[in-house]
Amino acid sequence: MRLKRLFLLFLFLFVLQLSYSQSRKVINIPEIPGYQTLKCDFHMHTVFSDGTVWPTVRVQEAWEEGLDAIAITDHIEYLPHSKDIVSDHNRSFDIAEPISKNMDIILVKGAEITRSMPPGHLNALFITNANLLDREDVFDAIKEARDQGAFLIWNHPGWKRQQPDTTLWWDEHTKLLKSDMLHGIEVFNSTSYYPEALDWANEKNLTMFCNTDVHGPMKIRGNHRPMTLVFAGSRTEGGIKEALFNGRTVAYFDNTLIGKSIYLEPLFFASLSYINNPLELDNKVSKTIQIKNNSDVSYELELVQPGVGFDVPEEITLEAHHVTFLEISGNSDEVKAMKKLNVYYEVKNLKIASDKNLVVTFSFQNN
Repeated sequence: MRLKRLFLLFLFLFVLQLSYSQSRKVINIPEIPGYQTLKCDFHMHTVFSDGTVWPTVRVQEAWEEGLDAIAITDHIEYLPHSKDIVSDHNRSFDIAEPISKNMDIILVKGAEITRSMPPGHLNALFITNANLLDREDVFDAIKEARDQGAFLIWNHPGWKRQQPDTTLWWDEHTKLLKSDMLHGIEVFNSTSYYPEALDWANEKNLTMFCNTDVHGPMKIRGNHRPMTLVFAGSRTEGGIKEALFNGRTVAYFDNTLIGKSIYLEPLFFASLSYINNPLELDNKVSKTIQIKNNSDVSYELELVQPGVGFDVPEEITLEAHHVTFLEISGNSDEVKAMKKLNVYYEVKNLKIASDKNLVVTFSFQNN
């Protein structure tokens, strides 16, 4: 009976993999100066823990959806399929690695240390041997990961099953942070957003992540899967590791980007191109500037202060892959002598803190 169940499982997974298309999505998120923008997902599961797909399916999905890098992070302690699939904790990586190389997907070796709160669930990335994380004491397991050179992420910190009432930072997390055993935190997990995690990331210098935590076949809601944008010096595993340890990430969920302003601002302006001829604006004269948004993100702008000598719209949306007209109207005689017109907008879907959005300055040549 056991062999029959195992055969049927493998047959289902094989047919499922054959059903995938051979087309690859292109994700249009620009580079920022000095770095490559890599699209990544560092939290997912397979049949080697509590997932329902074979490891090669995760690589195929990532290729089709335009990703550069993934980590398969099967649970160390939770193995509901162990009666049918008996293996060590490195097996999912070993199976997925050959196809990842063939499909040019960077596969980061990882595992999920799965404990009750505190400290909860942590992903260990860039490990060398997942079997050595199988320790009775959670801090021994995390220390082993750190000693292997791992980057450690606190997963879904506001998960209702572990923190049903209030999302708390525990003393155990302070201990981990001070011991170099906590480096990042999920601001988004699947469809859940944790504003507390965003503020902790800023306060405690933790790298921000948005991951799918996918268990079944990947189902895209909206235009793209949740992902972490990594600004790496090179499209290599080493380039990703260096970027993560230096906090160069942005969480990308639906039409929202969350991160530090030093990365969001250049990402925003790198998305845009516009005709910047001198406006030669005068009192009671209106001119328009054409702004082309070349990215997949539609930016939602709200004016934060009136212009000096001119008026602009209170709100404007720079739709993805569209050209938008920004109308500027002179309202005083002084505007004719101004060499530059500075326009200050808040980008409502670019968040730098739980209660704060990115403010950008457009500077248009006038004379």
